[in-house]
Amino acid sequence: MERHYWVAWSQIKGVGPNRLKKIWQHFGSMETAWSASGKALGEVEGLGDKLIQQIITGRSPLNPAQLYGQHLEKNPQFWTPSDPDYPQLLLEIPSPPPLLYYRGQVNLLENQGQIPAIAMVGTRHPSEHGKRWTGRISRALAQVGFTIVSGLAQGVDGVAHRACLEVGKRTIAVLGTGLDQIYPASHHTLYNDIATQGLIVSEYPAGTRPDRSHFPARNRIIAGLARATLVMEAPSRSGSLITAHYAMEFNREVYALPNSPEHQPATGCLDLIRRGAGMILGEAALIEELGGLPQLDEPTAQLSLPLADPGSPAAPSAPPDYAQIPQGLLVLWQAIAPEPTPFDLIVVQSGLGADQVSATLLQWELEGLITQLPGMRYRRL
Repeated sequence: MERHYWVAWSQIKGVGPNRLKKIWQHFGSMETAWSASGKALGEVEGLGDKLIQQIITGRSPLNPAQLYGQHLEKNPQFWTPSDPDYPQLLLEIPSPPPLLYYRGQVNLLENQGQIPAIAMVGTRHPSEHGKRWTGRISRALAQVGFTIVSGLAQGVDGVAHRACLEVGKRTIAVLGTGLDQIYPASHHTLYNDIATQGLIVSEYPAGTRPDRSHFPARNRIIAGLARATLVMEAPSRSGSLITAHYAMEFNREVYALPNSPEHQPATGCLDLIRRGAGMILGEAALIEELGGLPQLDEPTAQLSLPLADPGSPAAPSAPPDYAQIPQGLLVLWQAIAPEPTPFDLIVVQSGLGADQVSATLLQWELEGLITQLPGMRYRRL
């Protein structure tokens, strides 16, 4: 019955994904919340008197069971946050879609987060440089086991999807329309290929046509489904920067492809790098960093690129000598986990001064004991 009530709640105006998650967390059940009194609803963070009255008025004429049956006629396949198959990474964001419609080939390991997904986004008008690198990175990541997520838009999105399909791997397209609307129309063949080989998702029911307001909201789903977001080429006013900002808000990694400051389509990427995004310097280097993302240890055990990246430094020929760590710095060493650890947390756990920690981490990085990741995170090698 929970599915019935998620559908019913989605019909109440003024109650978006963010508030619906708070209602669900507060009551533990959307069915329980549906019959809650105004006073009980008032205990939910973010629900004021006006909205509560709107909820009470809006739900009174609705029959959840009947509404659910009608909804299924045009929308036979969808998940709700209460369903065990709902993508787990989306449950971590503040505004998971209350209804996530899907078409294509479902991979439950993907939904459970056991197969890592990477978002690739960028301008609708990429240069040849942007297209070439998007194709290279998409193929490389797909071949070592990452699922590529993008938005089916013209430009970088389309190149990322196609490159992934070319090597016979999975890709996920997130739409800003209903699943029965192919936008842009020129991607009709690409849409069908993704439905055959990958998955297409949307938070909008069948019949929802393209609307400018839908695409920024769609971008949070792209970022929410992925462990990291790669911005391949984007000017300073690109919509793909919205996806990157969502990823940062969700504490996910962001990487950007660098280029000359004179290259207008890359100015947004350069600004992201200035703000702390990682730089994409080659396939092998990127795969090595992505292999260290949290919760990817098991599935990424086999993530390795057989061909060396000529632009990345050679790996050390001998293992690091951990015995060289002074006795007085063992507490600092113990504060660095095998998975990425934020700098601030290292300082707190070690009890040492930030300056000393920073200098020591730099020295250990040069000695091959640790590696630094984007966002001032460190992990043991």
